[in-house]
Amino acid sequence: MKVLVTGGCGYIGSHTVVDLLNDGYEVIIVDNLSNSKIEVLDKIKKITGKSVTFYQYDLCDKEKLESVFAKEKIDAVIHFAGLKAVGESVQKPLMYYENNLFSTINLLEMMQKYKVYKIVFSSSATVYGSPKSLPIKEDFPLSTTNPYGTTKLMIENILTDLYKADNSFDITILRYFNPIGAHKSGLLGEDPNGIPNNLMPYIVKVATGDLPILSIFGDDYDTEDGTGVRDYIHVCDLSYGHVLALKNPQNGLKIYNLGTGKGTSVLELVTMFEKVNNVKVNRQIAKRREGDIASCYASNEKAHKELGFTCKYTLEDMCKDSYNYVKKNTNL
Repeated sequence: MKVLVTGGCGYIGSHTVVDLLNDGYEVIIVDNLSNSKIEVLDKIKKITGKSVTFYQYDLCDKEKLESVFAKEKIDAVIHFAGLKAVGESVQKPLMYYENNLFSTINLLEMMQKYKVYKIVFSSSATVYGSPKSLPIKEDFPLSTTNPYGTTKLMIENILTDLYKADNSFDITILRYFNPIGAHKSGLLGEDPNGIPNNLMPYIVKVATGDLPILSIFGDDYDTEDGTGVRDYIHVCDLSYGHVLALKNPQNGLKIYNLGTGKGTSVLELVTMFEKVNNVKVNRQIAKRREGDIASCYASNEKAHKELGFTCKYTLEDMCKDSYNYVKKNTNL
């Protein structure tokens, strides 16, 4: 099976490409490298011994995207490509709506035109907004607290309407919780361009001295230690969830949470990172970030039951692997 992976050089995309290649899939990557690096392709080959076909195209460029569909005999699509920083989306909402929606519509139009009906979409737990209870199940009410989350929810709605109009489509929506960690080889990990938006790469940069101090946004939430609680999942557990979604024999429109089912506070994560890596992370409390919520963690019962999805990696693994990746890729 030939799988098109949009955003396949990115953090989650690259780990998923490794799993796909190891499982015998043929992979084509389309990535504009706006938040990823071309060197990832060599690292994927080093891990798997296999090459991918790569196009440095932007999905918003419909002509170039069509050239890929015209040339390659694509069987399925995994769609990661998109802007993904919550804080930035609040500051630049139009950029997020334009990029994330237009790119997805272009992709779906090409899929329909070339009769490629199987898609796995990278959604987010942000579509649950501020949940009324925990753990979060797939049938909970949906709402959003920031433009990034709104683009994910709008794309979910687009996919739902597309399926109603044309049930040839086989659509899986995966709602991620908070991916951290890195590949055990140390070759792949989270390596954002510029100042990190996500917590773990920021922790790592403070631990290595690249940044002076970690700001913890809010210690007055209604949680055990006052800091925000999230469901942190190892990126390698998350990536394999996509392979399971592709293999799922059940057709139609399916939605799954991918998380561990356990909440961890920001302070707990920082403390665990310090402990397992024997380092100090300088930190300060800052005011809450606009668009953030107090607590968010998954029920992963449905994914476990229907996909056979289970998490193999612990919080200790996530912290060790994140630091190992940076140590192997810098002059520490």
